Amino acid sequence: MPSIVVMGAQWGDEGKGKAIDQLGDRVDYCVRYSGGNNAGHTVVVNGEKHVMHLLPSGVLNPDLIPVLGNGVVIDLDVLFDEIETLRGRGGPDVEKTMKISTNAHVITGYHTVIDKVTERFLGKNRIGTTGRGVGPTYADKVNRIGIRIQDLLDEKILRAKVTAALEQKNQLLIKVYNRRAIDPDQIADQLLSYVDRVRPMMADVPRLLNAALDDHKVLLFEGAQAHHLDVDHGTYPYVTSSNPTAAGAGVGSGVGPTRIDRVVGVAKAYTTRVGEGPMPTELLDERGDKIREDGGEYGATTGRPRRCGWFDALVVESAAVVNGFTDLFLTKLDTLTGWEKIPVCVGYEIDGERTEVMPATQTDFHHAVPVYEELDGWTEDITGARTLSDLPKAARVYVERLEELCGVRISGIGVGQGREQTITINDLL
Repeated sequence: MPSIVVMGAQWGDEGKGKAIDQLGDRVDYCVRYSGGNNAGHTVVVNGEKHVMHLLPSGVLNPDLIPVLGNGVVIDLDVLFDEIETLRGRGGPDVEKTMKISTNAHVITGYHTVIDKVTERFLGKNRIGTTGRGVGPTYADKVNRIGIRIQDLLDEKILRAKVTAALEQKNQLLIKVYNRRAIDPDQIADQLLSYVDRVRPMMADVPRLLNAALDDHKVLLFEGAQAHHLDVDHGTYPYVTSSNPTAAGAGVGSGVGPTRIDRVVGVAKAYTTRVGEGPMPTELLDERGDKIREDGGEYGATTGRPRRCGWFDALVVESAAVVNGFTDLFLTKLDTLTGWEKIPVCVGYEIDGERTEVMPATQTDFHHAVPVYEELDGWTEDITGARTLSDLPKAARVYVERLEELCGVRISGIGVGQGREQTITINDLL
């Protein structure tokens, strides 16, 4: 049975939750392998919207085992609030089934404080973080002063680690940011309050997942954010602090690369971005406003308005190359209904020279001027389409052209928010 990675092909917010939900009832394990609660994956079932920040998007399937891998950073307050919210809305009680890697790192109160004050201190040079403490937690992980889930099992070790981590951070808060020092005992007490609830969830996730594959179970690896927010391959420094790329699935879960069979990139039928950083096709006029309003382009986690623009084929093609996409899942095609002409970015002009691949340097990408090809739009309502032939000809031509430009077959198309509003061309499993 296959294991499959589903990840964003642009700058996040592509609708990964919808793609993942399509596979949910045929998947045995849904594994988050990177990121934290700076992500927001939305699934709409029977008109009811569910937004997952830490829980894997497949949790609405009660027979599936949700997993948080070692590559995830976990705010326990957020996790249990999310579990309670899902339970209160009649969803599965994932507290009984959730598995969390003992090596996953914990977002503490001091991480969120430092994230917010640092971003304010940067001013116009800010990165555009969500202020959830994700970046500082990954920084502590790399600096080898992080707090891991397993540390909650040993109070003496936990208190010692928190105290050591705050020795430098408190000096920074007091002397640089003019803030009060943080009490290490208060942080430790808060973390220890969750021990009894977290203990049953802790697992040797690499062994669990590899055993599941040996037992012919279906594993779905869910990436947060997207390729172009990857700390190594994205538009650095305007990126996240982890590896949402397909290769990150192995690192963030403990499953070897030879055990991953499919990689599905999810892309919107246009382009959006949240936060700072270059975006060649961004529309800073009423056209961008129209896409934003028609598509409901406001962050699922922060509520921030997303920057909107035309589809950038070079951005998606670049992600396809690095991640080895086997399939693309195109979302929000219905948002483009009503446009007479729909431009698609097929190249850039940089200092008077044209290129048809995404440049390798930040400077060139920052100066890239999009070269557009205009395709005919359509006016017909496509939200009821369930097969490719149900789409008007112009919409089919649009999909076919994107497939050609990106070099990857489009296997699914979202034509509305609802779970059922999907066109399946090729089975993703």
